[in-house]
Amino acid sequence: MAAVVVASGGTRTGTLNKEEKYDRQLRLWGDHGQEALEAARVCLINASATGTEILKNLVLPGIGAFTIVDGNIVAGEDVGNNFFLTKDSIGKNRAQAATELLQELNSDVSGNSVDESVEQLLENDPTFFHGFSIVIATQLPESSLLHLSNVLWAADVPLLVCRTYGLVGYMRLAVKEHPVVESHPDNALEDLRLDKPFPQLKRHVQEYDLDNMDKKDHSHTPWIILVAKYLEKWRQEHNNQLPKTYKEKEAFRELIRQGLLKNDEGTPVDEENFDEAIKNVNTALNPTKVPSNVQELFEDQRCANINTQVATKHKFKVQKFSILDLNTSSETVCGKGGTGESTCTWHRPRHDSRLHPVHSATEHPPETISEKDIWLFCRNAAFLRLVCCRSLAEEFNPETTDKDQIASCMENLDSEMVLYILLRAVDCFHKQHGRYPGVYNNQVEEDIGKLKSCVISLLQDWGVSVSVKDDYIHEFCRYGASEPHAVASFLGGTAAQEAIKIITKQFVPFNNTFIYNAMLQTSMTVRL
Repeated sequence: MAAVVVASGGTRTGTLNKEEKYDRQLRLWGDHGQEALEAARVCLINASATGTEILKNLVLPGIGAFTIVDGNIVAGEDVGNNFFLTKDSIGKNRAQAATELLQELNSDVSGNSVDESVEQLLENDPTFFHGFSIVIATQLPESSLLHLSNVLWAADVPLLVCRTYGLVGYMRLAVKEHPVVESHPDNALEDLRLDKPFPQLKRHVQEYDLDNMDKKDHSHTPWIILVAKYLEKWRQEHNNQLPKTYKEKEAFRELIRQGLLKNDEGTPVDEENFDEAIKNVNTALNPTKVPSNVQELFEDQRCANINTQVATKHKFKVQKFSILDLNTSSETVCGKGGTGESTCTWHRPRHDSRLHPVHSATEHPPETISEKDIWLFCRNAAFLRLVCCRSLAEEFNPETTDKDQIASCMENLDSEMVLYILLRAVDCFHKQHGRYPGVYNNQVEEDIGKLKSCVISLLQDWGVSVSVKDDYIHEFCRYGASEPHAVASFLGGTAAQEAIKIITKQFVPFNNTFIYNAMLQTSMTVRL
């Protein structure tokens, strides 16, 4: 999971403008991503060590506002593992004390605190959480977590659950539907459309006459145009077929080499654009097709029956065209008829014609989707992703628990799945005894047997025939529900990056459970 959290901000940068202050992160998610971040309202439940570490990594890059909900009073143990609480905080409300110190990190961010427990808020005013961009819940018992999750699920508010338990880190994302247009895929193949050129591209290529160009224009012709021109010639000589085999592609490269200018001695001269064309033959000949992840969206039932604004974007079967040329300026490419920006303009009437019935079906006015949104969509149409998580209610219900997934992961008895089972078991222990196992030193040995009974009972309820090693049960009792700062800090960075993905709708968040084993420095992402 590549980190996207950027540690900028702080008091030293108070006199800098935003472009300088947030320079590094602007390069990651752009102006529009930063605007989304600055408009975000984040709710953190519990100013624990894990919670404040997450919020630190959201305050630094400049979220708009945060609210901490925590009815607890700061105790000595809080100060021992939380950098955003001090000795002077002891006896104060934990939310208020943490808010004051977190706000010092970035003057652009507004902070607020609520001196109530999440249980009280859910009982008295459940709509309180509806206005947030995302709710991040840390160190919550299962009953409170389920209640909160049900409220947020019904309101379509994303929930990110985070928990540090000894040397174990846990995250769970609960969001019904999260569309990602700018997924930023690694090593994405450029969709150049040279095998199926659209009319504007055809006209643009025809404007280049390589045989009658002067030397300067010849050496500055974009490599894509070179490939397109020689591809036309190849097709005329090969029954309109593209080069497919290795031998044919080598022959095509040789055809391009024959187009190099020659000096007075008849020796080909070096032309960088021809070198690029030869080097990029494989890329240029990638077949134009709808990627599998986009095809899945087209086949989704919700795309056929449009009833959400998300489905509006699914309905477009647009064609993406992009140019990657390191040795030719954009003016050279676009100035002769425009294969760049005007390509999107060419598609715009098509999108508008499809928008009308979609807007009617969803009862959204046409201005709901802006020109900028359509432009971003066109540029990234080949990389669309949709993340749909299961609700916590489904996961925690024994009848709908994903037993097959658990059993499959537990074929390796040391899989991170065993940590998930133990986390669920300590919650069962908490329900029965009103405390977590091992919190009192004189009861650790006694709690080992009780926790083992909880593990056995949980697995029986699931109908999963696996065994859990006694060593893990002993270890969880020795943890005593502690929250070591080293683990909380790691989880804070990891969780913040996922929250930023949800807020900016860029990059693809995990789906839906992440487990971190700090003992072995390993992790697992699994759908449960």
